[in-house]
Formats: sequence, C-alpha cells, structure tokens
Amino acid sequence: MKSTAFIKYLILLICSVGLSNISLAQSDKPLTLVVPFPPGGSTDITARTIQTKLAERIGRPVVVENRPGAASQIATQYVARSAPDGNTLLISFDNHSINPIVKPKLPYDTFKDFVGVSLLVRFPLVIAANPSVPGKNLAEFIASAKKRPGFFSYASTGVGSLNHLAMEDLKRKAGIFVLHVPYGGGGPAITAVVGNTASLTLLSYAALRGQIQADKLKALAVTGAQRLPELPNTPTVAESGYPGFEAYSWIGAFVPAETPPAIVKKLTSDFQAVLNDPEVKSKLTQGGFDVQASDGPSLDRYARREFERWQQFVKNTKLNLED
Repeated sequence: MKSTAFIKYLILLICSVGLSNISLAQSDKPLTLVVPFPPGGSTDITARTIQTKLAERIGRPVVVENRPGAASQIATQYVARSAPDGNTLLISFDNHSINPIVKPKLPYDTFKDFVGVSLLVRFPLVIAANPSVPGKNLAEFIASAKKRPGFFSYASTGVGSLNHLAMEDLKRKAGIFVLHVPYGGGGPAITAVVGNTASLTLLSYAALRGQIQADKLKALAVTGAQRLPELPNTPTVAESGYPGFEAYSWIGAFVPAETPPAIVKKLTSDFQAVLNDPEVKSKLTQGGFDVQASDGPSLDRYARREFERWQQFVKNTKLNLED
C-alpha cells in the first residue's frame, strides 16, 4: 500500500512539474506575433491594434515581428519550425489558404503543420484608385478600361493573394484587361498607387483610410455584400453591375500543430477577450473590420473552405499563378 501511495505521489509530482514547465514556457518569454507582411497593411494593423491589450491580459510583453517575403511563406515557415510552446504565433492573412494552390510544394503543410487559435477579423476589400484614374466609381472606371485594354494596372499584395484573385474574377466578369503588378504587402501596394506607379489596388479600409481621407486615393467600390458605414457613398461591386460578387479577406492566429491543447485553449480565450474589449473592437470596426473572435476549430474549417473555393476558381479559369 505504501508503495502504491508513493507511486501515485510521484505521478502527481511529475504532472505538476510538467504543468509548471508549460506555464514557464509562456511566462519567461514575450509572446511574438509574426506578421508575414511589412508594416502598414491590414495584418500588421490588426496585430498592433490588439498588441497592448493582449500584453495587459497575459502580463508579459507582446512583440509584433514583421517577416515579409514570398507571399507570406517566409513567416509561415518560420512559425511552423518554431517551438510549439505557445510563444510564437502566426498572424496570417488569406494567403494561408491560397498558397497551397499557388505553390503545391510548400516547405510546410498548411493544414497539418498548424492549428487555429482564433479567426480574428473578416473584411471586404475597398477598390481604391489614384485620383488621376478616370471615373468616380467602379462602373465609370470599367467603361474607361474597356476603351484602353492594358493601359491601367492594379497593385496586389502578391501572386495568389486574395486581392489578386478577386480582381482577376472581376476582370473576367467585366470583360476588361488591367495589368497585375504584385507587391510584397499592403504598404508597398498603397505607395505604388499613391505614386501613380499603379492605377488601383484592393485592400482593407483600415489600410487605405488615411490616404482616402487625405484625397490621395479615391474609393471606387467595396467587395462586400453591403456598403461600409465609413464609406456610405461608395457602392458595392454588386451594385456596380455585377450581382452576387463578393470577396472577403480575413486574418487569423495560428500556432504550430504540436502545441499542447491546453496552451491553445488559453491563447484562444485570451484573444477572444481582447478582441471583444470595447476599445479594441471599436478601433477594428472603424477600420472596416468585422471582428470574429472565433475558436480554433472554426478558423481551421474556414481556412479549408477558402482553399476549396479559390482552388476551384483557379481550376475553372486556368489562371496563371506563376511568379
């Protein structure tokens, strides 16, 4: 009996040490939010909006680390190979679902090497143009583009990004040819359009707001089902003559697949609490973001559905996704 009691004691001791180690793994290091794009884009804005409140909630520093390049593949591979201790998260964009279509031989497996923590936000894109581009709205721009095939160009955040695929979908529906110019993120794409190196781009209102308010860009249309409250005079693409057209971008938090479920659950709870904080939620909503604050499995299912949708689009259109 004494031997049995001693064994039970040892098991309890080992478990408590294990739990302490998990706790230490989280408390001894800052929490790093790895963003796959340069500063200034939607993903970076979202990460930095939640950064301060998240640090307050978990009681340790939260660092936003930008690792741009290769349409988010550099950052994604980095997180996939990081320690599965809950200290390094990927704050990923719609590229997470689309990259397996663009690059079938990725250095990681999108759906096996990651587990979702929370779908943070979902949002329509705003089609914004340089003020010199003809047209006060999308319908007028398309009329001009039909007269001058190949004269206008659009800046995306990379080959196979959602703003690339959404514009290609619109081009086919409208019967226009607008040249695709891929950039390394939302910030560089905005710079290109403001500088008139490219004619237009499709990004979140949060990323474009400052330039639109300063009249350095003009909003032509919104890709959601409804107009944005912040842009009440800007029609949707559907209202512009293309019924049923919708395209939503999204941002989610992921960790390496081997992260212990208890840590993932705690991270989900922390992110949900921060996203539902009135101050954080207000800032994100004003930027045109629809706060989701989902659980991990919901994010994983959403990412898979987006992959299947755009995989079918690429297959049906035979769209060239070569860099």
